[in-house]
Amino acid sequence: MLVAGLFTSGAAAAGETPEIEWGSCPSPSAPGLECGVLRVPVDYREPGGAQLEIAVSRLRSADPARRRGVLLVNPGGPGLAGLDLPAVIANRGVPRSLLDSYDLVGFDPRGIGRSAPVTCDLSPEQLTTAFGTYAHTPDDVVAQAGRATEIAEKCVAKGGDNLPHLTTRNTARDLDRIREALGERRISYFGTSYGTYLGVVYAELFPARTDRFLLDSAASPDLVWREQFRGWGPGTELRFPDFGAWAAARHETYRLGRTVDEVRATYFALAGRLDRTPIAGINGDVFRQLTRFQLYSDAAFPALAGIWQHLANGEAPPPSGPPAPGDNFVAGYLAVTCGDVRWPTSLAHYQHAVRTDRARYPMVGAMTANVTPCARWPLAPREAPTEISGHGPARFLILQNLRDPATVYSSGVRLRAQLGGRARLVTVDEGGHGIYPGLNPCADELATRWLVDGALPAGDQWCTSG
Repeated sequence: MLVAGLFTSGAAAAGETPEIEWGSCPSPSAPGLECGVLRVPVDYREPGGAQLEIAVSRLRSADPARRRGVLLVNPGGPGLAGLDLPAVIANRGVPRSLLDSYDLVGFDPRGIGRSAPVTCDLSPEQLTTAFGTYAHTPDDVVAQAGRATEIAEKCVAKGGDNLPHLTTRNTARDLDRIREALGERRISYFGTSYGTYLGVVYAELFPARTDRFLLDSAASPDLVWREQFRGWGPGTELRFPDFGAWAAARHETYRLGRTVDEVRATYFALAGRLDRTPIAGINGDVFRQLTRFQLYSDAAFPALAGIWQHLANGEAPPPSGPPAPGDNFVAGYLAVTCGDVRWPTSLAHYQHAVRTDRARYPMVGAMTANVTPCARWPLAPREAPTEISGHGPARFLILQNLRDPATVYSSGVRLRAQLGGRARLVTVDEGGHGIYPGLNPCADELATRWLVDGALPAGDQWCTSG
């Protein structure tokens, strides 16, 4: 439920132009950010039926005389809110030319944040096991299947009538309603991670309404969603040496190992010890998930090393670590990833995948290949997944790190191949998840030239580290 007084909405009946009445944003809010609500159909097959409210934000162009349009932004997930994202992007050091050229428009996707939030009412343990547990034996896979079934059934029981409609295709339709309410003929778009998939789905559904699209850390549409998330196994292995080298160079501070191999050995020793004896609620599964997530950014390395150091000493880590996943995030994540496509259901499939990935990618492979609630989701997808083609104008710039632990480099290569001549790929010799702005000067320049000047490179590009 949106807070009364903070948002107002102009309801649009079926066939009428949707409207947004802009007002103040929820507190705390960033200077210059304005917010409103847009009513959209729960089910686009019944546009005059039940409606839900999408929370929308806008940071107006810093130079209206130079404004060329709107840039819709999405932070990824699925399950992440984006209402504050225009202000976050502005404060991350994007060039003034970008802020002059666009109104930055954010939104909380349907089911997330202030847009009719969904819940699964999960326990803290269920919030963690929703992403898989590390299976050492085939029986561990069977046990995880039981936990996944309980979570899936609870989500469907608690999720409400909107749950089957919280899909990427419907969120893309919401984007077009936002475009229409803003009075724009076309939109430009900047999406990160899952937001890249949302962007290409929008472009397939509404090809004539796309302008300049920046896709940062791309998910491959032909891998959604089982194989995309299984890629976290190899992604962690590719990224970990960056942290290992960082920690080894600071062995006198953290005592985690003098070489990358020694730091890696410390990881396995800690994971095994925590499997047997958790510390302050951190078991082996939580430790593996926490480590994997903290590899998303070099800026998280000191906090991660500090957590390891405390655990190695048998101590509870300080409370400054990453927050546990919230129920709305997990519920939204499951609603989309389970509702977009069918997942394999065979236990034999997962047991084989776990056995394979545990050998190939021992850090987290036996977790990311394991059963998740989507394998036991009681609701069938209401639509077929969107097919991405190479037909259409060249309007996509893809940025992809070589050592991305979440959307591995090959995902960007696959998306580039699917889009064909419609896209250019910028390969960035960096680690981490998320590039623009601030990670790499070369990638920053190419992305800004595309969004501001419409200068799409003639061919794919390579950006060296630093």
